Amino acid sequence: MPEVKYSKEHEWIKVEGDIATIGITQHATEMLGDIVFAELPEKGSSVTKDGTAGVVESTKAASDVYTPVSGEITDTNQSIVDDPSKINQDPEGTAWFFKLKLKDKSEMDSLMNKVEYDKFAKETSA
Repeated sequence: MPEVKYSKEHEWIKVEGDIATIGITQHATEMLGDIVFAELPEKGSSVTKDGTAGVVESTKAASDVYTPVSGEITDTNQSIVDDPSKINQDPEGTAWFFKLKLKDKSEMDSLMNKVEYDKFAKETSA
């Protein structure tokens, strides 16, 4: 079963082999409110750990989407650009943002597991 990890910027990452799928967490969508716009990175572009890889805008705010690991973008989810409300409906499932080929798997070591992330999210939103 693929391992899911979480960043302090409220992104989730699921790794299968050397491909990582990345999106924003349920907690992030709750903080943002209704999402009305999504911008994704270009396929084939390189991203570095903690760098900006996209943007989401809601009725409340705009927020950068960061990449928790470095790699090359292999795929993007056009369906969330066409219908950004999908992000609110299933942020940790079908509304993933992009996939990348991992450059360095050890970058995963600095990320949180679900229990750690839930505790972090609860503490930071209090």
